[in-house]
Amino acid sequence: MARLDEFTASLIGENGVQNLIAKPTEATVWQRHLADSAQLLDHVPRETAGLWLDLGAGAGFPGIVVAIMRPEWTVRLVESRNRRIEWLRSITAQLRLTNCQIDGERLELLDSFEAAVISARAFAPMPKLLDLSARFSTSDTIWLLPKGRSAAQEVESLPRPLRAMFHVEQSDTDDSAGIVVGTGKVELKP
Repeated sequence: MARLDEFTASLIGENGVQNLIAKPTEATVWQRHLADSAQLLDHVPRETAGLWLDLGAGAGFPGIVVAIMRPEWTVRLVESRNRRIEWLRSITAQLRLTNCQIDGERLELLDSFEAAVISARAFAPMPKLLDLSARFSTSDTIWLLPKGRSAAQEVESLPRPLRAMFHVEQSDTDDSAGIVVGTGKVELKP
């Protein structure tokens, strides 16, 4: 909890310098951002082995929260915006999160590797997200994609074989939001 408190205090301070989270959500940062990120852990068995890949990490949600709450897991945060990269590197050093790596480049430029979990919060619409990240998936990869009000529509917009891989879970932190959850290797047809 102390690390989450320290993360929150630093986040609010940095939010005055760069827009990491919307100003109105500062008052509800624990529910809107930390609990919203932490709830994703409910969809990942504790015995899951491998790497957690967080796409478009931005302010560190959910990746930093996962790295704090599950120090035994390796977490890689991908972010391409320079000021956000600096923030993520600074906060992971401050919190001594040795299990957390920051990849400061566009996802398209990152070498492929296998991910046990792939998360993305406000990264891209499902078709683009899957197109960019399919190469990191395996038959066991767990996909956790908070999509807000558009969750069901985004799943419905996928081609039938992909649609069958995913379902929507109700968010615990927002009655109008959904989390797209899936398991498996995304196979894209050329």
